[in-house]
Amino acid sequence: MPRHLSKVILLVDGYNMIGVWPLLRTKQEGQGMEEARRTLVETLVNYSAFEGLDARVVFDAHYQNTPSVVETVTRNLSVHYTDYGQTADTYIEKICATLAHQLRLSRRRLIVATSDRAHQLTVIGYGAEWMSALQLAHDVESTARRRQRRHKSNKQSSSRFLANSLDAESQKRLAMLRLGLKQST
Repeated sequence: MPRHLSKVILLVDGYNMIGVWPLLRTKQEGQGMEEARRTLVETLVNYSAFEGLDARVVFDAHYQNTPSVVETVTRNLSVHYTDYGQTADTYIEKICATLAHQLRLSRRRLIVATSDRAHQLTVIGYGAEWMSALQLAHDVESTARRRQRRHKSNKQSSSRFLANSLDAESQKRLAMLRLGLKQST
């Protein structure tokens, strides 16, 4: 689904998710922040594609003197790094303010995933919906389970073989032929 047609825009406060989501927090503590970021992005690739979202993960520049950068990961997911000195919160709030009128006219939804209480109130003031970081984590995990169940049910079962669609007597005769045994008639 192209970005401009997606019904829902999901803005994710990346470092907030890493700090709250147990899986990501464990990754960060054990393997470092880069691994936690990579895991979050990979997880959201699948989630955004399955749910048909226009997802945007926002990371603070983290005191690095670099300009803001937007990386398009897939057609459903982009990663935004803020300018030096700009927080993910202010970046997200700016997007909310910019899109507020446009979203009302197009009837699109804007959801911000963060557990920062002050940030929640601000984005709601711009007309966005709020989702806690833990709620997003639960939704992502639930979607992954649904996707796995759907994938398993789509896998071809052993019934795809012609022999399995035969009645028991025909299957027995076929097995005897395969083994080279003569049938008694």
